[in-house]
Amino acid sequence: MDELKAFLKDKTALILSEVNRFYLSGMRSSLGYLFLSDGCKILYVDGRYIEAARQAVFEGVEVRLLSKLSEAVSEIVRDLKVKELYCETDLTVCEYEQLKEMLSVPLKASQALSDLILNLRAVKSQKELFFVISAQRAAEKAFGEILNFIKPGVTERRLKLELEYKMQLAGAEGMSFETIAISGKNTSKPHGVPTEKPIEAGDFVTMDFGATVGGYCSDMTRTVAVGHATDEMIYCYNTVLRAQEAGIAAIKPGALCRDVDKTARSVIEKAGFGDCFNHSTGHGVGLEIHEQPNLSARSESRLSPGNIVTCEPGIYLEDRFGVRIEDMLFVTQNGAQNLTNCQKNLIILK
Repeated sequence: MDELKAFLKDKTALILSEVNRFYLSGMRSSLGYLFLSDGCKILYVDGRYIEAARQAVFEGVEVRLLSKLSEAVSEIVRDLKVKELYCETDLTVCEYEQLKEMLSVPLKASQALSDLILNLRAVKSQKELFFVISAQRAAEKAFGEILNFIKPGVTERRLKLELEYKMQLAGAEGMSFETIAISGKNTSKPHGVPTEKPIEAGDFVTMDFGATVGGYCSDMTRTVAVGHATDEMIYCYNTVLRAQEAGIAAIKPGALCRDVDKTARSVIEKAGFGDCFNHSTGHGVGLEIHEQPNLSARSESRLSPGNIVTCEPGIYLEDRFGVRIEDMLFVTQNGAQNLTNCQKNLIILK
């Protein structure tokens, strides 16, 4: 937090993002305003959240009852002698203009502030790591149980609902994102939407899913075959697996994110499927399912100890089938710890 403290040395920030408020205060609410200055954190929430906030906030955060934002700002201006406020940049132009009209002091959207918070969130504490692992274990338990449910005749949508139900039974507080459970030709769409299509013998089934625990996300993808798989399907699967293993081996502190992407991508390119891998190799995971850093060909970032990233290469043959395999990795001082404990060799469900 030293960089944020340095930024706030002669400034006051108004934190508007729900996720950033939670990260910096310990309290998640649909409505609230967090004011930060050097050595001061004041969280305003309305009557729906006031009791919970007083119990949930981190030490050193003062909780105040919110009536109107304009009144809260007047209090802050008076108490902290504020002359201008800084805010994050992830709000619409309309929201920004409305805030400016409402406030009695100038409001400046600061990319530096947004970047500082995102960079802080990218490095996980042991407590954050615990929540991510707990979420991942709930997802893994559900995966182990769902394999007995997958059979010809079961629809994609039914599979999605059952997978989510099993995650919740395993301890998930919610889903990290909209679960992907697709089969057959639909697996050629990286972000395919589950339909009423029934699973058929000879299909690949791709499941991309995750749970949340303590507000933190998990993320994993597994592709399995139903009944049987052709030689081409097996070859594509094993190519993706080799690409993922190469990418995982490249994940370590100091590694350029684009180099990790290149390492995984080159395996798929050499196998002749370069045009069939149309997304980045991975992304950060935490309070949101997509965070910094991003393992893409365009990224200039380097991995740091404490980062949690996915490694998820894929091959997608349009209107035929697709394969994706995804694990989560925790970057350590010397390398990376794989947080995903599920089998990756091709599973053919009989």
